[in-house]
Amino acid sequence: FRFKDSLAEDLRRADLVVSHAGAGSCLEALEKGKPLVVVINEKLMNNHQLELAKQLHRDGHVVCCNCSTLVETLQTMDLTALKPFPPGQPEKFALFLDKVVGFQ
Repeated sequence: FRFKDSLAEDLRRADLVVSHAGAGSCLEALEKGKPLVVVINEKLMNNHQLELAKQLHRDGHVVCCNCSTLVETLQTMDLTALKPFPPGQPEKFALFLDKVVGFQ
């Protein structure tokens, strides 16, 4: 999609998500429990997407590839090897933030 107000319904119906490695896109798919293939855009400068994709791959949450290897990746990937992404824990972040700003 070039632009769509919300992908929520598409994600709900999806059996597999293929996405760039933007943090919002990755987390949205992973939080919905969808298997995710992350395609890295190697032409980005200071490629923070590459760092995120590699870490999510090392942790076993995503399949990672680039544009030139996407077809092969889709043909050979083993989605059963993916680990569920753990749910967020906003209360832990709140406690951390309280500590940092001196409320605790």
